[in-house]
Amino acid sequence: MPTTTRDLASILQTVHRPGDFHATGRSDIFPPQLEVAGVGTISLPLLPTQAEQLVAVAEPAPYGRGSETLIDTDVRRTWQIGADRVHIGGRHWPQSLAAIVARSAAGLGVSEAVSAELYKMLIYDTGSFFVRHRDTEKAPGMFATLVVVLPSIYSGGELVIRHRDREVCLDLSTQDSAEVAFAAFYADCWHEVRPISSGCRLALIYNLIRQGPGKLPGPPAYDAEEQRLTGLLRRWAAELAATESDAPGDCPGKLIYPLEHAYTPAEIGFTRLKNADAAVATVLVAAAKLADCEVHLAFVAIEESGSAEHSYSYASSRRRYSPADDRDEDFEVGEVYERSLTLSDWQTPDGSRPALSALPFKEDELCPPDAMDDEEPDEQLFFEATGNEGATFERSYRRAALVLWPRARKLNVIVGAGREIGLAYLEGLAKCWAASNEDLGSPLWEEAHRLAGLLIDRTGDGGHWPAPVWPPTTAPGQAARMVASLCQLHDTDNIASFMAKVSANGHYRSDDNEALVDAAMLLPPKQAAELLERIITRNTRQEANGCAELLERFSARLAADPAAEIPPSSAGVAAAGACGALLQPAAAALLAALPGDPALAPKPEGWQRPTRVTPALVVDLLTALCRLGDLAPGERAVDHLLAWPETFAADAILVPAALRLAEHAGAVRDWAPTRRLKAVVVDHLDQRIAEALTAPADFTRASQIACECNYCADLAAFLADPLRKTWVFKAAQAHRSHVEDSIRRHPCDVDQATERRGSPHALVCTKNQASFERRLAQRKADLANRARLTKSAES
Repeated sequence: MPTTTRDLASILQTVHRPGDFHATGRSDIFPPQLEVAGVGTISLPLLPTQAEQLVAVAEPAPYGRGSETLIDTDVRRTWQIGADRVHIGGRHWPQSLAAIVARSAAGLGVSEAVSAELYKMLIYDTGSFFVRHRDTEKAPGMFATLVVVLPSIYSGGELVIRHRDREVCLDLSTQDSAEVAFAAFYADCWHEVRPISSGCRLALIYNLIRQGPGKLPGPPAYDAEEQRLTGLLRRWAAELAATESDAPGDCPGKLIYPLEHAYTPAEIGFTRLKNADAAVATVLVAAAKLADCEVHLAFVAIEESGSAEHSYSYASSRRRYSPADDRDEDFEVGEVYERSLTLSDWQTPDGSRPALSALPFKEDELCPPDAMDDEEPDEQLFFEATGNEGATFERSYRRAALVLWPRARKLNVIVGAGREIGLAYLEGLAKCWAASNEDLGSPLWEEAHRLAGLLIDRTGDGGHWPAPVWPPTTAPGQAARMVASLCQLHDTDNIASFMAKVSANGHYRSDDNEALVDAAMLLPPKQAAELLERIITRNTRQEANGCAELLERFSARLAADPAAEIPPSSAGVAAAGACGALLQPAAAALLAALPGDPALAPKPEGWQRPTRVTPALVVDLLTALCRLGDLAPGERAVDHLLAWPETFAADAILVPAALRLAEHAGAVRDWAPTRRLKAVVVDHLDQRIAEALTAPADFTRASQIACECNYCADLAAFLADPLRKTWVFKAAQAHRSHVEDSIRRHPCDVDQATERRGSPHALVCTKNQASFERRLAQRKADLANRARLTKSAES
């Protein structure tokens, strides 16, 4: 790779002359005073009436064949008016024309003085055209033709210019009276004007003439350099293909050639490059095309930060120090702690901007690798030492560059830049394909399909898909976004691959469920059910809530899918038909892996910690099992819930779950396992409701103080005393804080306040009836919950 980068830079550094076989652009102007003999003053944009008047005074334009000048409307159907009958006035027009000529000369790579001589005016009305031809040199020193299209209302009429194996198609239409479009090209270039579809095109034709003696300018030719570059790029692409490891992106896959001139994102473009940069881009684009590589313009950004040190010069030591008087020259860069290298603001040779995020790059991808070593930073800031931190610096470099990669490795380069970048690009491809109405297997779809496959295959190298996000967000995670894009593409092969290699391999979280179910419904039901079983088997111990929800969501969608042909029973529950047969293995896997014995709780996997069970788990579990039409799994589920009260606590889990099931709109509300669970919950409430509930008769309060220090012993004695309501504890702050902590950790019926008179301050503890009030609130809630449960049973 270092040899390639240095060889590429060595070849390109021999390309000095800028320019191309054509130049084009648009120019703002003050509308000129245009007069034509026999018509008078011409309004711009050209009016249809005046277009007819111009055609009436014009003559058919001839064409040359050898020494002959012929008129043949099968070859050229155009109207012309000689330069002697056209007058262009206005005090701003000479400057406007001079600017256009200067831009044309620069674009053609001509540094000598150039003048423009009006040759004729051409009128292309509807149906006009000019077939492929070459211009003849009509005046001494003429080397190129300049076409200036005046504001006209028309469609079609594109100018096509060819030189050797290159071709450009230019739309020079403009309807703004303050703008003209122009194109210049060397006289030996083949060109044509395509037919005008509607309206009328008005153009001024100029001969571009070199003023000095000597050989006339011609299109720049870098055949030897182009041939060497093509061979180099082909060898480089072959080496990458031969040495690429199993994980795409491990080896450098880009070549980055920094440009000489400074550009801003607003002004950069292949057609706006200056001097040698323009020449280099022209040669490199041509060679890359032959070597089947892609070329982009981009911005190289290098950000660095680290430590800084004072540079105690004699001058700075003489002046009195003041923080506000710090100057950058008083510091020098120390050690670099952080460094980032990225490429951004992408642009292709045709002017389009691909939806590429900022890509990281490696220094050995620069051509040559030391290309940025002597660069001055665009911005450098120093920060004075604060607190325990020393002085620091931040600096940044920004340069425009040409970036290449083999066309076959484009997706590897994107994936190698990181999953987020690859995923964002995939989302863009999926969106474009969906909007294009193209068929499966179209080039755009195939590109998205291959990119998705690469992203899936890198799962083992890139860590967990459900990477933790902080602060938490409701936005879909990477896995859900990936699956959503695959659904948009109807890419069933990669959907199955993702579910098997990612979701069923531990890279799963409950936020993925909606996307996973949408994706599963695009697969054959049997295949989807098998993949669902694998996901649940692998993930229930870590994500029991999510897996129960996944089973419930999928069973609901499958039961509602007419294609599944699931006959409903008289109770409205799907019979043990297609749905039950398909999902029984997944249901069995979920039941087998449900959390139970706390001593057997799974250990964290990396950053993932097992989720605590919620009431939703119970609701989703029984709802899903009910749809299968088999009573036995539901009874086993209730047995499990009741067997492990530490995991499925009655008040925290079972009561809220029973309430939700009692008010459920589906058949699960009256299912036998559900009725059994509700009965157990009602019995639990009845036992607590039957307990005596009386207010404390004295000031004795329950005490579970575990600490045995003297201060906590005094606290315990105070709580047990039936006659004392208040205890004043005067002590140092550390001892007071210790007692306060004991009260909080062993909820005591005590209010606390600090009395700040005297020294030390005092902690005033006053007994309350918090426990009794909590029991009152619990009794009220128990009665309300029992009423809701029994009411649903009666209805």
